[in-house]
Amino acid sequence: MIAAAVFVILPLCLAIAAFSDLFTMTIPNRVSLILVASFAVIAPLSGLGWDVIGMHFAGAAIVFSVCFALFAVNVMGGGDAKLLSATALWFGFSQSLLFLVADVGLIGGLLTLLILLVRSQSNTILAIGLPLPSSLLLAKKIPYGIAIAIGGFMAFPSSPLFIAALESLK
Repeated sequence: MIAAAVFVILPLCLAIAAFSDLFTMTIPNRVSLILVASFAVIAPLSGLGWDVIGMHFAGAAIVFSVCFALFAVNVMGGGDAKLLSATALWFGFSQSLLFLVADVGLIGGLLTLLILLVRSQSNTILAIGLPLPSSLLLAKKIPYGIAIAIGGFMAFPSSPLFIAALESLK
């Protein structure tokens, strides 16, 4: 039961955040709250030691500090900062957190280039009737929740919580 929760909650929350960011350019606060609360319940029940859980919170605090600084200088949106920090909690202060941040950065850069290309061709896209969300074409922001979600999906199999859940199935 705990393993099923580990395999479902993070991916589902990331998918909800990505779709919400794509269509509304906002990430609901409840997604980040669900990630934090569910980690707090699931981590001890999945067999992670208190020292490991503490390192998860330390990793999330470091990511939150960096994201808060980026938000303060208007480089990162508040929803993106909260989502990335809550996602980092599931990865801990380990190599998997580095994978997460690298994947999010790489996907985010590619996503930004793609969106800028699409926006530069918005008149053509609208003229031929391609079904793209109007928020994607008209907004000045980049829906970075999509990059956080994809990066999270890519790095999740390396996270200590995922590995612990897999081992509990043996």
